[in-house]
Amino acid sequence: MITRTVFLGFLIGVAALANAQDASRPVVPEKIKAPAGEVVALRALASGSQIYTCQQGTDGKYAWTLKAPDAELRDAQGKTIGHHFAGPSWKLTDGSEVTGKAAARVDAPNAEAIPWLLVTVTGHSGEGMLSRVTSIQRIRTHGGQAPTDGCSAAKAGVETKISYTAEYVFYSPGK
Repeated sequence: MITRTVFLGFLIGVAALANAQDASRPVVPEKIKAPAGEVVALRALASGSQIYTCQQGTDGKYAWTLKAPDAELRDAQGKTIGHHFAGPSWKLTDGSEVTGKAAARVDAPNAEAIPWLLVTVTGHSGEGMLSRVTSIQRIRTHGGQAPTDGCSAAKAGVETKISYTAEYVFYSPGK
């Protein structure tokens, strides 16, 4: 479980980074870099859960499978600006929303954290900050990994929530 102190430290670090770099691209592995020509449109901090369900795989073994994320999105000052949920989808309080599909992933520097991703936007709705977004990075993750045990036939269908934090960087075409 992520402690309040760890999360506050995360917020302070990202806020400092956001103020120092403003809208510049974060340094990330080549595999998850946003396409050339795209510029940072928004940075958001996520805090919430990765929801897993105990399911039987095609191999007959039971394992925890990602069902959906459920996280609040905040700006660098800590103000709630939206929500991240199944789809995967991101919806801001301004009414704009995007859905996407993972295009690339790399392991997080911390083995206990969910991977860093590059997501390609597949759908838009509403008008606002996300209206022109075409790519999203999930970086600076903490926590969120599926449990490694406790899933069996007796627990089939059971859900568990694992706390996580991340930074989402939204990109749109350059002007």
